[in-house]
Amino acid sequence: MARTLPAATGFLAAVQHGGGRSAEKVFASPEAALASAGSHAALRARPGELTLDAVLLHSGDPDAAHAHGRGHTVLLAGELYNQDELRTLLPASAQPVTDADLLLALVDRYDVHAFRLLNGRFAALVAGQGRVLLATDHAGSVPLYVSAAPGGVLAATEAKALRTAPVGRRITAARRVRRLPGTHQVPAGTVLEIGVATADCTDHRTWAPSPARRIMTEQDATEAVRQALDRAVRARTGPDTPLVVLSGGIDSSSVAALATGHRSGPIDTVSMGTDLADEFPQARVVAEHLGSAHREVTVHTDDLLRRLPHAVWAAESLDPDIIEYLLPLTALYLGLAGPGRRILTGYGADIPLGGMHREDRLPALDTALAHDMATFDGLNEMTPVLSGIAGHWSTHPFWDREVLDLLVSLESGLKRRHGRDKWVLRAAVADLLPHETVTRPKLGVHEGSGTTSSFSRLLTDAGVAAGRVHRAKELVVQHLFDRVVVDGRHPDEVAAAEVVQLVADALEPDAAPARR
Repeated sequence: MARTLPAATGFLAAVQHGGGRSAEKVFASPEAALASAGSHAALRARPGELTLDAVLLHSGDPDAAHAHGRGHTVLLAGELYNQDELRTLLPASAQPVTDADLLLALVDRYDVHAFRLLNGRFAALVAGQGRVLLATDHAGSVPLYVSAAPGGVLAATEAKALRTAPVGRRITAARRVRRLPGTHQVPAGTVLEIGVATADCTDHRTWAPSPARRIMTEQDATEAVRQALDRAVRARTGPDTPLVVLSGGIDSSSVAALATGHRSGPIDTVSMGTDLADEFPQARVVAEHLGSAHREVTVHTDDLLRRLPHAVWAAESLDPDIIEYLLPLTALYLGLAGPGRRILTGYGADIPLGGMHREDRLPALDTALAHDMATFDGLNEMTPVLSGIAGHWSTHPFWDREVLDLLVSLESGLKRRHGRDKWVLRAAVADLLPHETVTRPKLGVHEGSGTTSSFSRLLTDAGVAAGRVHRAKELVVQHLFDRVVVDGRHPDEVAAAEVVQLVADALEPDAAPARR
């Protein structure tokens, strides 16, 4: 990486035929439309008969986030991790400098199939030849949204940026966004090819989790996991000292240990807890072992729950469980003052390794893993906007394409082995970490911070019956989504407690007067 942050972390774009006017209503206030913090740069390009207008959310070098040539214009939000491999596919005399230039050269050579070659964390737009290509990385980790009608295509890395867009056509290959008619989310590992004149759409799948399972010896499996994860961490470490979110669990500790191996000096680590719960002692063990510059951030439970609107605003997710998982991270990122940081996490390891399924029955474990891999898309668990609202860039080595391909494909007996969850990962990094960390039982970030219990208590204190708490959480998240995404309100203007009470009154109307 040439810089701490990617050249661009988001964009809002309109592609039209000829020199037509931009969608003024959509472009009226990009600063308000995009939750991610950063500088904004306007761009106009003329790829062939098309006109592209865009606003790039950038970190200081917007020109590195777009490329033009051979009748195409490329916009890239995010970064690629296998640049060296990709450059071997191109002539030695014409080696691209930026990731956007590299993508442009690959599209010129491979067309839509170029995206099958990429290992990265990105959302991309390619305009030219009368069409628009909209692509996400293999995991859809940088969400991308589109509204398309004959004559024009609008795209953005946040759904709220398209809330004033004209109603677009139904795109059958993509999921609709709640209460934003005609706006759809580009599926993970997919290129949507849209004709600008007709708004006709063809989808091209570029990645899918493997349903097959690999049989490997313990030694081969642990060596493969160690090597793949180490490459992923190295690719994400960057030129400056990275910051690793450290809970003291095996996932984040593995990332921290491997990142330490790629630095000449200590890395930075940070842990987050609340007044109800924290994992500070466990994280300190790892930080002291690695010699990291470590700090602890405590967020009071009331302050944590006040961040619910911010978590929904950033993730644009309607799943209450996902919001619950992401709430501690949102609060942590917002609590990190100073210039934008490159942040590495251990987030996401549980999905391909079945870490949250604590049982020894291998058929059930693999069934759960297959279900989780088939249903992760659209939940926006990995979105960089979570850290982007505070001006940071987060990235998750366990969801590197090569790491994910390997972890998903391993047979279940390597994941649950010798009575331990995520055995293959624990064995792969056993020499890097303290024994108590390697053998520590799994604890989710929402559990370690007390988020689950505090969110539930907030609802029961408002009068929600215990048996209806999960339904109440669903309704709270829906209401918050409607306010901060659909209505475009800033989360500072939305009181989570008022929304909770509104839901409680709706679920238990007869009890409402008694609580006032």
